[in-house]
Amino acid sequence: MKNKIIVVAPHADDEIIGCGGTIAKAVSQGDEVYIIIATNANVGAPELFNEEAIAKVRGEAIKAHEYLGVTKTFFLDFPAPALNAFPEYKVSVALSKIFNEVQPNILYLPHPGDLHQDHKAVYRASLVAARPQGNYTVEEIYCYETLSETEWAPYQEKAFIPNVFNDVSDFFEQKIEAMRFFESQIKEFPHTRSTETFEALAKFRGATVGVKRAESFIAERIIKK
Repeated sequence: MKNKIIVVAPHADDEIIGCGGTIAKAVSQGDEVYIIIATNANVGAPELFNEEAIAKVRGEAIKAHEYLGVTKTFFLDFPAPALNAFPEYKVSVALSKIFNEVQPNILYLPHPGDLHQDHKAVYRASLVAARPQGNYTVEEIYCYETLSETEWAPYQEKAFIPNVFNDVSDFFEQKIEAMRFFESQIKEFPHTRSTETFEALAKFRGATVGVKRAESFIAERIIKK
């Protein structure tokens, strides 16, 4: 059976940083991949992010997703970077509508220990939306790591200690090419949001399990049948 996968990203490009190789691999296997970009920074902080900047990064996201073969992209307009001051139930309701429409069996979420409050809020709202009730259940839920957020988490937060590894050796270059569409977001090394750092992490995660390149995750839920 082919999978229906949803990747929930707090901000455009989180989905590629955390799951780009996994997305490419899933599409190559015939799976359907859907991406939800949860926020719009112009709504939350118009003094910092103008409409043109948001339109640009969303255009970059569409190009990256088309390149990877994503089935559909959903853009929501919740107020980044201010989700910590926004009612989470409203985010959960919006996510629930999409989950019910797509009915995914696999879900990828940001890690709750990430530095950015938006990541924490999207994680919690997604879990509420994915509660096992109604006429279907999300069978697998994983948390991904987002360079420039996960590694900067406060010491007292939940650490990212992966227990699931996806061999993306044959798909890593597609991840990098997809990330290059985000001209407004990518940085120069040694910034962690750089292609060199993405490759360094993929090599490290891969080496820990004996493959050339890997993306790693924490399993939140796995239902075996």
